[in-house]
Amino acid sequence: MKTILITGSNRGIGLELSRQFKAKGYQVLAVCRQSSEALDALGVEVISGCDVSRTEDLNQLKQQLSNRQIDVLLNNAGVLASNSLGEIDYDIVKWQFAINAVAPLQVTETLLPLMTSGGKVAIVTSRMGSVADNDSGGQYGYRMSKAAVNMAGKSLSVDLKPKGIAVALLHPGYVKTDMTSHNGLIDTAESANGLVSLIEQLNLDNTGGFWHTNGDALEW
Repeated sequence: MKTILITGSNRGIGLELSRQFKAKGYQVLAVCRQSSEALDALGVEVISGCDVSRTEDLNQLKQQLSNRQIDVLLNNAGVLASNSLGEIDYDIVKWQFAINAVAPLQVTETLLPLMTSGGKVAIVTSRMGSVADNDSGGQYGYRMSKAAVNMAGKSLSVDLKPKGIAVALLHPGYVKTDMTSHNGLIDTAESANGLVSLIEQLNLDNTGGFWHTNGDALEW
């Protein structure tokens, strides 16, 4: 049985990813700051009390899992806060960078000793981090943090390829979740289904790609 660790798993896309990977027979390690009734009801292994932006929490997580092997590491935790020109709160910009860009890199580096050749790392990013696709402006903190994590993921794909570990950057689509105030074009089930498929197809030949949940390659 393969083991997948999913961050930000207590609600939204992370919750649905936990559900779908469990249904596929994976051992799911659902990591979150605080669990939810919905997550507890899934019957997966919940690891709560972990803030992915806190070094001490990540080191504790590594210690807790020291005798385990992670086959798939899915960096899903993320935050969204609006920042319009003329009213930018730079503390909120930095907060988004900490969660969306720095944390996936730190989570991956911290847990890398628990992964072996054949492993996979997936980062849930956003099309809003695409420079080429930006024709509407705004959302400075979110866009910048997602562009930054795209670069981190691309570098990880180069550095981890000799270790036999593939990396994917995945856009979940415009999904109806709490993050989007339940606006969106697709629901969490459809989004997660596409992400699961892309992760299962990930290998060293297509490592380092940036994909939409529908399978389309995205521009950087």
